Amino acid sequence: MSEGTPPVSHPADDDCYDGIVEAFAPQDRTLRTMLQRQADRYGNRAFVTCGGVSWTFAETAEVARSWGQRLSDAGIGAGDRVLIHCGNRAEFLQAYLGITWIGAIATPVNTAFRGAQLAHVLANARPKLLIVEEQFQPAYDDLGKDAQLPPLLWPITADGIQTSGSTAHPALSGAAPVQPGDIAAILYTSGTTGPSKGVCCPQAQFFWWGIYSARALGVREGDVLMTALPVFHTNALNAFYQALLLGCEYVLVPKFSASGYWKTAADCGATVTYLLGAMAAILMAQPERPQDRQHAIRTALGGGVPARLQDPFHHRFGIPLVDGYASTESNFLFYNRYPSARPGSMGKLAKGAEAIVADEHDMPVPDGTAGELLLRPTEPHSFASGYFGMPEKTVEAWANLWFHTGDRVVRHPDGHFNFIDRMKDAIRRRGENVSSWEVEQAIMTHDRVEACAVYPVPSELGEDEVATAIQLKDGQSLPPLALIQYLETRLAHFAVPRFVRLMEAMPLTENGKIKKVVLREEGIVPGMWDLETTGYKIKR
Repeated sequence: MSEGTPPVSHPADDDCYDGIVEAFAPQDRTLRTMLQRQADRYGNRAFVTCGGVSWTFAETAEVARSWGQRLSDAGIGAGDRVLIHCGNRAEFLQAYLGITWIGAIATPVNTAFRGAQLAHVLANARPKLLIVEEQFQPAYDDLGKDAQLPPLLWPITADGIQTSGSTAHPALSGAAPVQPGDIAAILYTSGTTGPSKGVCCPQAQFFWWGIYSARALGVREGDVLMTALPVFHTNALNAFYQALLLGCEYVLVPKFSASGYWKTAADCGATVTYLLGAMAAILMAQPERPQDRQHAIRTALGGGVPARLQDPFHHRFGIPLVDGYASTESNFLFYNRYPSARPGSMGKLAKGAEAIVADEHDMPVPDGTAGELLLRPTEPHSFASGYFGMPEKTVEAWANLWFHTGDRVVRHPDGHFNFIDRMKDAIRRRGENVSSWEVEQAIMTHDRVEACAVYPVPSELGEDEVATAIQLKDGQSLPPLALIQYLETRLAHFAVPRFVRLMEAMPLTENGKIKKVVLREEGIVPGMWDLETTGYKIKR
């Protein structure tokens, strides 16, 4: 047996995207420069479509410039955080483009965040301005007087973003230039053993998101890229950059609809689309219709789609799924085009990064041995630069000059990587990361609960479901549905547990800690309460 594998460099790759990389020198990998240059090149070509709004490349550059000026007039400058609490609307893009144009920091928030989750984001990001869709305003009203709300508020109504607080600050022409390493966005990903962490994403990281993702999917100039994924996450944002760099049209759909997905795709002429594992399973569960193949989609992202579904999906819809691996902190570095010799694998490492599979001492393990995936970039600013306001978490995650993904993987001798499981106690539910720690904190605020543990159990949709084991205080009773109703006002809807297991005593370690591994291994046991069988719908 070898003593370990050396850092993995990229395998032979399709070089057709190298010309785009060469066209944008490292100092040019900022949104402002990319957008200005592509506006000059493509002019009146359709670029952004969202709802009833359409912009050409030239118009999108003007949207970014004009909204940057409005923000500047309101006193927003380089490095200031602007919280955006908005669904898939053109107003989100107006705000995002204006913020990143002037070198401020876009801080999108998951629209499902409530209570302590939202308060944590406010306290961590310390935004100067909140841009919030009216339907989400009550989440802030419910936070109470101790919430650290920003001094400026711009509501989004049916008439668009209602600006206020303009103080005629200096024009943008005198502003310092935006640099590729400057933070463009802070994206909050759910923690595993603590509160959500704000990932600091540099301007140039989004350039590389566009390159890596487009290369994996085989995006070509003139494609129509349609996504219904939430724009506050990396996936839908990086699809915008793919379209920007490749000269494509970006179609942002308000929300995912299984029954109407293929009609929407046909109506907009989509040629590329983006799915997660649960979405593919939901589409497969729909009744077969003629519209299943009445579209022009050539390829689709299929992240997390189980291997057993890939062939049936291709056969039914005529769309090959590209599987892969990405994280907000790193990039889209692994992909596995269909058909694959190893369906369901992460694929091979793309050029632009190095990877090792390591033991607990960060030492490489041999091929075929499971270990933690460690990554580091070979391109400047192509990875996140850390966690905002959490230096100790940044040092921990980037220990020994490697980013520690927290994912257990295996590398095969042919260069393919396989995802095994998560090193820590994370839950992935319908495209969202759920922090077990945050759910446990919410449960423990109930005065009848003595102890609890939150853990994943397998979902029929291919990801996880959230389960909780509950030990009540002596003499207390708590119907599971009452617990769910208590939690639905305190957690994002996707974080509310589906399964509740009432226990007389928790399995404990010698040190008195709950043995979650035992609960995970036991999974769904007979008599376990299941929300899906009650007909009750979580409020959103």
